[in-house]
Amino acid sequence: MARLKLKKLEEYLQSVDGFEQPKILLEQYPTPPHIAACMAHNMQAQHEDIEGKLVGDLGCGCGMLSIAATLLGAQLTVGFELDGDAIDTFRSNVVEMELPNVDCIRADVLQLKGSKWEKTFDTVVMNPPFGTKHNAGMDMQFLEVALRLANRAVYSLHKTSTRAYIQKKVQEWGARGSVIAELRYNIEASYKFHKHKSKDIEVDFWRFDISKDK
Repeated sequence: MARLKLKKLEEYLQSVDGFEQPKILLEQYPTPPHIAACMAHNMQAQHEDIEGKLVGDLGCGCGMLSIAATLLGAQLTVGFELDGDAIDTFRSNVVEMELPNVDCIRADVLQLKGSKWEKTFDTVVMNPPFGTKHNAGMDMQFLEVALRLANRAVYSLHKTSTRAYIQKKVQEWGARGSVIAELRYNIEASYKFHKHKSKDIEVDFWRFDISKDK
């Protein structure tokens, strides 16, 4: 059961400020409020993976998913982000919305393996770089880290075209993955190399179960 209806959650998320100048090397695409609301609402309403839980958000950007988790009652949400400008916007969003129990730590997600954060979070959520252009394979590196930091479940977005590969890899890593929704992710033309105003990408919304219950 979620404490906010989906529509109300999306309304709140409409006020979250995004990237002022997105950085191409970090693949800084904002998570749209509608997708973030659907993700977080599903995580709580279907799996009870947010309310009262410790939630980590990898590559949290300006805080869209962290804020969604906080609004749905996470006990504590911690975002990890490399870019200082994004962190400033994240913290500004949190202050403006007067949200407790949410913070952002400046860190390179790929350096969190073997850190004090391993197995700290009940739930990890992320919209990782899709691993295009300069960042081939980046989404899988993020996923590997996420599976180390969570002790219950990981939620993530990945290109539908990589579904079979992801299923194979997570089994090798000892997790069970399932696609819980298929989305069309509309990316605004943030960068010069985008020829069209916006571009739809087919994306899977995954839940990876790493709890001990088989």
